[in-house]
Amino acid sequence: IEFNFNAKRKRKVAEIYQALNSEPTDVAALRRMAISEGGLLTDEIRRKVWPKLLNVNTSDPPPISGRKNLRQMSKDYQQVLLDVRRSLRRFPPGMPEEQREGLQEELIDIILLILERNPQLHYYQGYHDIVVTFLLVLGERLATSLVEKLSTHHLRDFMDPTMDNTKHILNYLMPIIDQVNPELHDFMQSAEVGTIFALSWLITWFGHVLSDFRHVVRLYDFFLACHPLMPIYFAAVIVLYREQEVLDCDCDMASVHHLLSQIPQDLPYETLISRAGDLFVQFPPSELAREAAAQPQAEKTAASTFKDFELASAQQRPDMVLRQRFRGLLRPDERTKDVLTKPRTNRFVKLAVMGLTVALGAAALAVVKSALEWAPKFQLQLFP
Repeated sequence: IEFNFNAKRKRKVAEIYQALNSEPTDVAALRRMAISEGGLLTDEIRRKVWPKLLNVNTSDPPPISGRKNLRQMSKDYQQVLLDVRRSLRRFPPGMPEEQREGLQEELIDIILLILERNPQLHYYQGYHDIVVTFLLVLGERLATSLVEKLSTHHLRDFMDPTMDNTKHILNYLMPIIDQVNPELHDFMQSAEVGTIFALSWLITWFGHVLSDFRHVVRLYDFFLACHPLMPIYFAAVIVLYREQEVLDCDCDMASVHHLLSQIPQDLPYETLISRAGDLFVQFPPSELAREAAAQPQAEKTAASTFKDFELASAQQRPDMVLRQRFRGLLRPDERTKDVLTKPRTNRFVKLAVMGLTVALGAAALAVVKSALEWAPKFQLQLFP
């Protein structure tokens, strides 16, 4: 078994370098590698691949401004300082204190620089949990470039002045659970537990709640290669995995919230990543958008208007079936029945697609092939 594992790992490393060295870089293959079992394997590889997944030009890093000046000018400095001081457990155990303190200073500088360069972004508690992951893997300059790109795309909704868009993204959680396990969904609704237990998971990409750094970077491989709503699918998969524990709980808000907010550290990550990818293919955001949109702020999220970098550059267009379905969103009175029954009647087709996804490495098909499967607002802009 050990031999097989090593041989498999070596083969994957070779495939990653082949994709990196091809002209132009084979970003679609890199996405598949980041998603499939084991992710990108080492931090050395991540330093090369993460920038490609975010389409960041590493030869042109942002300037590092004067530390003292930034700190004097920033309205967020005191809050960032408090959060960074509290982030000791995010650094590897056994790291010399002097080294850790140096990294904490860099962490403050990265955050303040990004906020200064992008005045439309608002700091939130938990942002530093994402930035520290990039800092530890990439170093200060590269981390600054990648986190800036991420902050204006994947994390954009969390960086609004209010939490309305973040709440809307959380609204996708229960519809996913309902599609897979109506009994669990109904139990959670009866307990009135809501979705706040998953807030810190979502806004820190699980960085705040997982104690093993290896698990955190493995998830970041997955999320960087996928649609920005993938973390909410992963949150749903964790809840579904804990079905029995939840159903054995007292059906009240306090009990269920307490259980779910304590995330187990021994989750079967590879299985859950594969499952989250499958659920994304089976129930893409555009199909869940109706239920999520029952809440206010439904159409204003950045995630709902997000154009995937690689897909945008490939200029893929939806086919006529997708166009017709999206037009249905414009005329709900005529098409409601058709759109609402579609997810159920297409179940067998989707299961076949799921089999294909697993063969490619879970969710690769969703990421590389599903052109413009985002939520309604983007389609409305495309097809006036």
